[in-house]
Amino acid sequence: MIEQVKEGYVKVESEHGIVTVEFHHPQSNSLPGKLLDTLAKDIHAAGIHPETKVIILRSTGTKVFCSGASFDELAAIKTEEEGLKFFSGFANVINAMRKAPQLIIARVHGKCVGGGVGLAAAADYTIACEGADVKLSELAVGIGPFVVGPAVERKLGLSAFSQLAIDANLWRPADWARRKGLFAELHNDVEGMDDSIVRLSTSLSKSSIEAIKELKKIFWKNTEHWDSLLAERAAISGKLILSDYSKNFIDKFKAKTKK
Repeated sequence: MIEQVKEGYVKVESEHGIVTVEFHHPQSNSLPGKLLDTLAKDIHAAGIHPETKVIILRSTGTKVFCSGASFDELAAIKTEEEGLKFFSGFANVINAMRKAPQLIIARVHGKCVGGGVGLAAAADYTIACEGADVKLSELAVGIGPFVVGPAVERKLGLSAFSQLAIDANLWRPADWARRKGLFAELHNDVEGMDDSIVRLSTSLSKSSIEAIKELKKIFWKNTEHWDSLLAERAAISGKLILSDYSKNFIDKFKAKTKK
């Protein structure tokens, strides 16, 4: 099944209980609102399907796993309500990943920016390859990593999260992300990464789903309030994105990318 979203899409495939959710957008796999909505719905649907044993989240291309929020949509936000709606898209995806009773493996083949780091952090087991550098660029845009913050802090700890959030212009190498716990595995190349994903997903698909469900509950203990927490965080970003600072930054960024 392929859900077309403007120039991007979300594709879902299932085989032997292994459900692969793939997203694509021509602008460095950025995430517009409709694509976020589709991602959240497809992850939820996979999670409640009785035959799903494990979920793999991946994107297309070779250089960027996910560049975060769509700047075209950020530029179009005119009210706090519109801002809340857009940033709630990230909240809904993270909460769908959190609530899915199956373990989610993220395949991170390239750079992660902003919301992309959030997706990598919200997965239960993230496998990456060299070149998967990470950056939380939100503060540079005039907002902050408010929505993805709980997921990133949960996985990396407050110290590493604060380092990413404060130095918003610095790329951290993939090995840094592995050492801090964002990546469970870091491979030298795509082939090694994919081999490991096949190995682990096959193993999990043959494991006890009841045992996996209980493990997932333990892994995500004390996050039951995230429905409301991430909504509150989305409102903060939705308000800040209306500032002159953010609007000027986005205009300059878009003008630069068009050259």
